[in-house]
Amino acid sequence: MNTSAGAGRASGRRVNLNSDYRPLRERVRDEIRERIINGDYAPGARIIEREIADELGVSRIPIRESLRMLEIEGFVAVLPRKGVVVKQLSESDVVKLFEVREALEVCATRLAASNASDADITRLRKLLERAEQADAKGAVDKVQQANVGFHDELIKICGNEILGGLLEPLQGRLHWLFRQHAHPGDLVAEHRALLEAVASRDPERATEAAMAHVQTNRERALKWLFHTEEKAEEA
Repeated sequence: MNTSAGAGRASGRRVNLNSDYRPLRERVRDEIRERIINGDYAPGARIIEREIADELGVSRIPIRESLRMLEIEGFVAVLPRKGVVVKQLSESDVVKLFEVREALEVCATRLAASNASDADITRLRKLLERAEQADAKGAVDKVQQANVGFHDELIKICGNEILGGLLEPLQGRLHWLFRQHAHPGDLVAEHRALLEAVASRDPERATEAAMAHVQTNRERALKWLFHTEEKAEEA
């Protein structure tokens, strides 16, 4: 089996790196990150600079720069004798990820409850309804997209650009994590509770709903990835 990330590319999606005016390394980073999150590059797969450079039609310099950025974000690792590989999260990595998520996302949801307009609530409700409809049809990818959109919209509503900037790379890693193990329909009911809490304009209720959401997801992720319940029973 070929475990290089370049060889594993199978979506056939046309790549357009000229869609905005940001530095090329940032556009390349976003493309590689999206492939990792979508599962095109599996955990442990090697990322070959030459192959991706040829595919994207760019030199190896922006590829190398983008991979350094993704290493800082926690998506890839550099291993002796293997080079750059998609990172495989350890149990400790996941615990730490959720510790940071709890601090930031609970704060964002609390602020959203204080700042949300009627139009904001309507956008959240439409995203949730889209996820529910897709889940009823078994359209997993569309449920994923709506769930991601729900969280991104919630962060926008909080009105704190600094907090949003801190959450952006974290959200990417969480979306990646959930694509690896979670059924997206599991999140829909929890998002319903978040929506109603934000719509109530009650910061305390929103805090409790966000805390419950993060804790439930942490337990689910640890169970699916590391069989934590089985370890507890054996102990």
